[in-house]
Amino acid sequence: MFGINFTNLLLGVTGLYIVLKIFLLPKKKLAPLPPGPRPLPFAGNIADLPPPGAQEWQHWLKHKDLYGPISSVTVFGQTIIILNDVHAAFELLEKRSALHSARPSMVFAAEMVGWEHATAMLPSCDRLRTHRKNFHQLLGTKRAISSFFPLENVETRRFLLRVLEKPDDLLQHIRTHAGAIILKITYGYTIEPHKKDPLVDIAEQALEQFSVAATPGAFLVDTVPLLKYLPDWFPGTGFKRTARAWKKNLTDAVEKPYAFARQQMREKGKGAYEESFLSKVFEEKDTLTPEEDHVAKWSAASIYTGGADTTVSSIACFFLAMTLYPDVQRKAQEEIDRVVGTDRLPGFEDREKLPYIDAIVKEILRWHPVAPMGLPHVTSEEDVYEGYRIPKGALLFPNIWAFTHDPTTYHDPMTFSPERFLSTTPEPDPHILSFGFGRRICPGRVLADSSIYLSVAQSLAVFDISEAKDINNDNKNDENEEVHFRPGVISHPVPFRASIKPRSAKQEALIRAVEREHPWQESDARVLEGIVY
Repeated sequence: MFGINFTNLLLGVTGLYIVLKIFLLPKKKLAPLPPGPRPLPFAGNIADLPPPGAQEWQHWLKHKDLYGPISSVTVFGQTIIILNDVHAAFELLEKRSALHSARPSMVFAAEMVGWEHATAMLPSCDRLRTHRKNFHQLLGTKRAISSFFPLENVETRRFLLRVLEKPDDLLQHIRTHAGAIILKITYGYTIEPHKKDPLVDIAEQALEQFSVAATPGAFLVDTVPLLKYLPDWFPGTGFKRTARAWKKNLTDAVEKPYAFARQQMREKGKGAYEESFLSKVFEEKDTLTPEEDHVAKWSAASIYTGGADTTVSSIACFFLAMTLYPDVQRKAQEEIDRVVGTDRLPGFEDREKLPYIDAIVKEILRWHPVAPMGLPHVTSEEDVYEGYRIPKGALLFPNIWAFTHDPTTYHDPMTFSPERFLSTTPEPDPHILSFGFGRRICPGRVLADSSIYLSVAQSLAVFDISEAKDINNDNKNDENEEVHFRPGVISHPVPFRASIKPRSAKQEALIRAVEREHPWQESDARVLEGIVY
């Protein structure tokens, strides 16, 4: 009898507690989400995402005036938090990086196209740590990349020659230059010297597609994952065909150069093949485990695809800026002529003696960051910042473009002005902003910085760069007009025209000397044609 009464008593007390908790006891009050536009039922703020073709950084910057430095939207239950304030970004993404360094599972870009294995998209895990260790050993310090200085110097001189001979193909030359360096470093691959190279083209396509695929709101399947299970004949499933085509291109970008490096190691004796990131991996172990093979393949692909496109945007921005700001070019050339002279090209050893050139590099990174909104961070545990709730699973987007154009930090931010970094009270170095934050900072930033510097210094040493004028002046680049940049995760200038001419016959001779001093190598593109993976 006692047992039955005790059980009934226990059940009664438990029931009373539940009733009190639900109806009477005060509920724990959750902090509010950061402010934002009013959501619709179920769909949330889907109508408030950037419309197609809009510059995402400009779209989200409007939130700063409307809602303050940190704002939020929800789309089908997914919280997206926009950081338009640099202090909030550093607090959350740097100081609290343990909580805010995960990556989202992006259905379209990651699962359907295949970018889920790339370093930038990996979740926090042992595989990511191995990737980043590989990056750091190869590219993570000035000492590490110094071994690539001779390669960068030769390829930059070849870039100058290509521009001299075909200045109208500037943007293609910039891509060829970036591809030549990163493909040699990663795979020991020599590109086509005088025409388009297949691996450079593959990387360019893959990165253009990634820039679209990883843009929030670009594909509805990212907010409604069940759409990926719809049959191909169902209306509105064209995204599935797009994903398959892009996946094929990405697979080629990953597998072809990896198979090439493997084949070179097998067919050539020790020391006969080009030393590269992968040759060192293969030399350490004759046989890789499946995990080691996967990590080597995707570490290499991440170096290749990242390095083949990110510096392209910055160097293109440099040439665009020179067409708009001739006074900057004049001051830079005066410094080079005074410090280096006109009998040789500036090198890495001159950088500390060329403060104005170094300031131009900084201003390029500030004027238009390569990734204006970065890649999204994901919160792994609920957090509170400035009284606002950051729920677990929230996407955090730092508006890097807004940080580098904040008029309270950078005077007259729309103007390209290297002088801002040379005054007695210099403005903040954009290197700390333009390459991301915390545990997700760009692992190739040191190499990118060195490539931009050398391209800028040597181009200014030998070329006069100006706006291209037609008879009707229709294609003039006007600094008083809005300079246009493409939307996307990785943003490039809209194609522009420039007049690029050697400064003198002496400078032209300096450019052409590279063919004598460093004869063109035979391309590996022919070998690549026979690669089967």
